[in-house]
Amino acid sequence: MRSPTEGGILSVIGNTPLIRLTRALDDCSFNLFAKLEGFNPGGSVKDRPAMTILRKGIATGEIGPKTVIVESSSGNMGIGLAQACRYLGLKFICVVDPKTTMQNIRLLEAYGAKVDLVSQPDPETGEFLPARLNRVRGLLSEIEDVFWPNQYSNMQNAAAHHRTMDEIVKACHGKLDYLFCATSTCGTLRGCVDYVREHGLATRVVAVDAVGSVIHGGHRGKRLLPGHGASLVPDLYEADLAYDCIHVTDSDCVIGCRRLAAREAVLVGGSSGAVFMAASRARHMIPPNSNCVLIFADRGERYLDTIYSDDWVTEHFGDISGFWDPESTESQVCAAAAV
Repeated sequence: MRSPTEGGILSVIGNTPLIRLTRALDDCSFNLFAKLEGFNPGGSVKDRPAMTILRKGIATGEIGPKTVIVESSSGNMGIGLAQACRYLGLKFICVVDPKTTMQNIRLLEAYGAKVDLVSQPDPETGEFLPARLNRVRGLLSEIEDVFWPNQYSNMQNAAAHHRTMDEIVKACHGKLDYLFCATSTCGTLRGCVDYVREHGLATRVVAVDAVGSVIHGGHRGKRLLPGHGASLVPDLYEADLAYDCIHVTDSDCVIGCRRLAAREAVLVGGSSGAVFMAASRARHMIPPNSNCVLIFADRGERYLDTIYSDDWVTEHFGDISGFWDPESTESQVCAAAAV
């Protein structure tokens, strides 16, 4: 019997392109590649776990024709689930907070999702994520036939990225020396590391976290950009997952994104800019002729009102345009990454 998740728009999730970046870093002695996850139909790497989790739930009977899917998301996972649920004919409630952009809310609604806004942060932590999760738990108790993908704890989130890693390794003909991966739910990081371990690869996986995120032992602080870092440590996290961890700031993300657009004509989201800046900071530790892959989680169109808005950038960071000008030197970019 054919699975309801086969065919249609969901069939083109995965097999995203791997391109070589030739202009982003001056005098780069290693081979720098980017995995463009924005080519997934829902626009991000989160399409993979969204489909994988729903497919597993349907196969086990946890999800039936009348099951309501409920998840907390500030953007990409919600959009991935909304698209998949629309195709599968499932009702979907996405719990968001005021930091969720209006564009993402409109995308969710365009796919038929019901948007449930949590307006107040958690009183103990002052963060919205715990408040969103509490709202999800409340909905679980109110709705009779309900399924929570729980992207922060569901091992199917990580399992989805075995395929991501398999695509990367095959594209590199088995020689993958470094992988840079942003962290939020830790699903991508966990899945890629599990693949490396299971296949006995020598790949060094570098986690990229946000300043203000607590995942890798940082101190909780203000973060402007969604989908990068977290205010709690996800269940998918393990202390020895990454070879190294590099923390980057919101301004790093902006500079990285703008430089990629200026030099490579690649328009990507905030976490991708962070990953690029982390690689720029670590470039002198990567041996010549190594194959280094950066996972670019999503496209930049969802950040036109923030990262790619000159007014927004100036309001929050001042005039930092010199750091991404096409003629800026590598030392300027490295200086920015070190701030």
